Amino acid sequence: MSKDVTDAALEALARQVGQAARDNHHRLATAESCTGGWIAKTMTDIAGSSHWFDCGMVAYSYEAKQAMLGVQAITLEEHGAVSRETAIEMVSGALVHSGASLAVAVTGIAGPGGGVDDKPVGTVWIAWKRRGGYTTALVFHFDGDRDAVRRQTVAAALHGLLDLAM
Repeated sequence: MSKDVTDAALEALARQVGQAARDNHHRLATAESCTGGWIAKTMTDIAGSSHWFDCGMVAYSYEAKQAMLGVQAITLEEHGAVSRETAIEMVSGALVHSGASLAVAVTGIAGPGGGVDDKPVGTVWIAWKRRGGYTTALVFHFDGDRDAVRRQTVAAALHGLLDLAM
């Protein structure tokens, strides 16, 4: 994915997601950490999004991930916030705590600090799930500054939602 994701590209992608969700009678939820609500913002910038967008939860701290999304303390202790396991529990929690039929969760290291050898800046886990279905979780390694990493994360999350909504 290009690190030069524009606002116009995100808007166009959000419109596609919204149309697919509406056409297929889905409601969407987000569970966001490193994007700070940007995915939800992108979708709710679309007029008429109330027909297909249910809610967005921003859970940045360990405590918020546990309280809002049901992420287990042991998961955070053993795997950390930026992990496949945490992303999976976040997306499942988003569905449990919403009326949505589809959800996406993102957790990552946008930088400029916070990276370590096995999880450098730009490492992002994204998980998608359909209510009653199996979770898909993928790790991404995005390039660029904090803004670029976050933009690429929003785009990747929306692409996955588009695939799931169709």
